[in-house]
Amino acid sequence: MNKLKFLSESLKNLKTVGTVTRSSQFLCEKMVSYVDFENSMLIVELGAGDGVITEHILKKMRPDAILLAFEVNPKFCENIRKSISDPRLIVVEDSAEKVPEYLAKHGHKQIDNVVSALPFVSLPDELGDSIVRTCKDLMKDGGRFVQVHYSLLTRKLYERIFGEIDIHYEVRNIPPAFVLVAEK
Repeated sequence: MNKLKFLSESLKNLKTVGTVTRSSQFLCEKMVSYVDFENSMLIVELGAGDGVITEHILKKMRPDAILLAFEVNPKFCENIRKSISDPRLIVVEDSAEKVPEYLAKHGHKQIDNVVSALPFVSLPDELGDSIVRTCKDLMKDGGRFVQVHYSLLTRKLYERIFGEIDIHYEVRNIPPAFVLVAEK
């Protein structure tokens, strides 16, 4: 998806997209650098957008691993399906709150890592809390929840659920972004 189409779609759906620009290569690389790909058989991506982070995850994944990529925007899902041809990718055109349902549907019980670009700041507090808590409950011990944010307004959400979190900053993105990393 080109930058202009992404901008147009983002402006129409800012509350669910959370940004008006695609994540930069630098931000994508920083996010995936915190994932233990060698020991990951199932990775869940929340808020896959148009697939820019998805592509970086797939480049690092094992050949026998699976990526469940959740996205609610039909145009973004269509773009991912057209632009990424990888049998390890399952595009889930549904809400992240249904992670347990789709794990069971695809025969999985546990998540190894979560990579998220969900705009938790624009979600109701109860929903955000439920999604993060459910992901933690489904994650293996040592699994990581990697989240991008453009402010630290929701920092306490992750601290409440995971305890200690690491915060990293990527200035080579428009806008500059925080990458929050929590480990179970």
